[in-house]
Amino acid sequence: MITVGFLHSRIRVEEKLLLEELARQPQVEVVRLNDGENFFDITQKPAEVDIVLERSVSYSRGLYLSRIFEANGIPVLNPSHVAERCGDKYVTSQLLAQSGIPTPRVLMAFEPEAALQAIEALGYPCVLKPVIGSWGRLLAKIENPSMAQAIIEHKTSLGVNHQIFYIQEYIEKPGRDIRTFVIGEEAICAIYRTSENWITNTARGGQASNCPITPEIADLCQRTAQLIGPGLLAIDLLETPQGLSIIEVNHTMEFRNSIHTTGVNIPQRMVDYLLASRNQPSQPTNFSNLKSISLNSLTHPQPAGKLPPNVYPDVQRPSLSS
Repeated sequence: MITVGFLHSRIRVEEKLLLEELARQPQVEVVRLNDGENFFDITQKPAEVDIVLERSVSYSRGLYLSRIFEANGIPVLNPSHVAERCGDKYVTSQLLAQSGIPTPRVLMAFEPEAALQAIEALGYPCVLKPVIGSWGRLLAKIENPSMAQAIIEHKTSLGVNHQIFYIQEYIEKPGRDIRTFVIGEEAICAIYRTSENWITNTARGGQASNCPITPEIADLCQRTAQLIGPGLLAIDLLETPQGLSIIEVNHTMEFRNSIHTTGVNIPQRMVDYLLASRNQPSQPTNFSNLKSISLNSLTHPQPAGKLPPNVYPDVQRPSLSS
């Protein structure tokens, strides 16, 4: 008997489909674990389960609970290091850029004036995103200086969590983007998300249609999965004149609009991978290594009056004296 811990916030369509698929499996027992109804002793196993499928709506809850399970010897899918690399847009972009995987340019700033300078450096239009967030919420397409001033002023009034300014290059797209579903390192299916709006998320009204898995899609998604960590991923891509570009990677993917569209039983493939992963040892987060990814800018601050090295040479940097 295999005991699967099903970590969730609420039972949405995706969770219902996954639970139904798990119920079809012989020798599988499911223990539901609501992430908000219990407290957890960090020195003890939260539950007597063999493996956990993490489906929390909240990135923070899922991340910390995954770490607690892993620290007590229980493997989690997706592992906490995968959640961290997907859930924080800065971490995702940093890893992709450093590994040479095509991805839009990103400038970071932490004060309003620096954010306005970064926007001018990147050019109009550009996109301001929260570093942590989903469903296309709180995104802003900035098209001119007056809009930049108003949006940055508004963000500043919302508190410190909104003053991590993640400013991304805007890429013109043919009215659609591509979401690819990856199991392990394999792209199993993909959809086009089409919308007249520049935000194409199906949660925001984007229409799904089948997208064939081309060699370019398969290769780029495999490289990204190897970098982020193999698991259950949804990788979003943009079509550009230079080829495909990775825009985001998601670790608790939604797929309700994609099963019929692609003809692929996504929850079945997810459960098959989950059960095949149960014998892999848990890998607790190595906190000593985190500074190389997400804390490097804090442990190696730039001298006053200096801008950090420009990793995108074709972006014109503003002068601090201007």
